[in-house]
Amino acid sequence: MNDIKINDVIKVTVTGIQKYGAFVLVNDKYDGLIHISEISSGYVRNVNDYIKVNDKIYAQVVDIDESNNKIKLSIKNIDYRNDGKPINDEESYANGFEPLKEHLELWINDKIKEIMDKM
Repeated sequence: MNDIKINDVIKVTVTGIQKYGAFVLVNDKYDGLIHISEISSGYVRNVNDYIKVNDKIYAQVVDIDESNNKIKLSIKNIDYRNDGKPINDEESYANGFEPLKEHLELWINDKIKEIMDKM
């Protein structure tokens, strides 16, 4: 495991999905975990919305447990599907709450109609 260091971006294969994260295989010999908190900077309802078993993705090394041959990984700050390069989260939050403001009245009206239809 000496060839892998913290902050390295490495190619991994997803081997399992649980509610709390994804298990991966690193270099065909080490087990790794991408905890749900390391999937995205936003709320993650379901890990399967981001990755699937057998996906080959990039992940960034967060911690290494050499005594147990386990690696903790993250995909939330990198382009995990394409090249593993850092992504700029500021762009995705540039509009702040504007999209919510734009849709709030429509969502409220839709919900009122749905409730009234059930009466």
